[in-house]
Amino acid sequence: VQLVDSGGGLVQPGGSQRLSCAPSGYIFRLNDMSWYRQAPGKELELVASITRGGSAKYADSVKGRFTISRDNANNTVYLQMDGLKPEDTAVYYCRADKIYYSRDAWSLYLWGQGTQVTVSS
Repeated sequence: VQLVDSGGGLVQPGGSQRLSCAPSGYIFRLNDMSWYRQAPGKELELVASITRGGSAKYADSVKGRFTISRDNANNTVYLQMDGLKPEDTAVYYCRADKIYYSRDAWSLYLWGQGTQVTVSS
């Protein structure tokens, strides 16, 4: 089972984009989830995280513009990005801190393959 990131693309400054992250097959449960991004020549940056109960945190650079949410029934996490800026251009990755394949089988830190977001006019 892998995490599949989707929803990236080219968007104009000030525009919006919604990213999704879902497992490629059946899993029992996802715990805390996060979105990271990496811009060319820069380090990996934590963008937002959300607990299973829905408590969210954001990097200062995206606070007020991005919203992380999740659908526990479908084990899917979203990143709604509004007011996009050129400096938001990056490859975005979701990460599951702990993934349960069954009630007793789990692993840590499963990453999606990444989806490119380019903000440009």
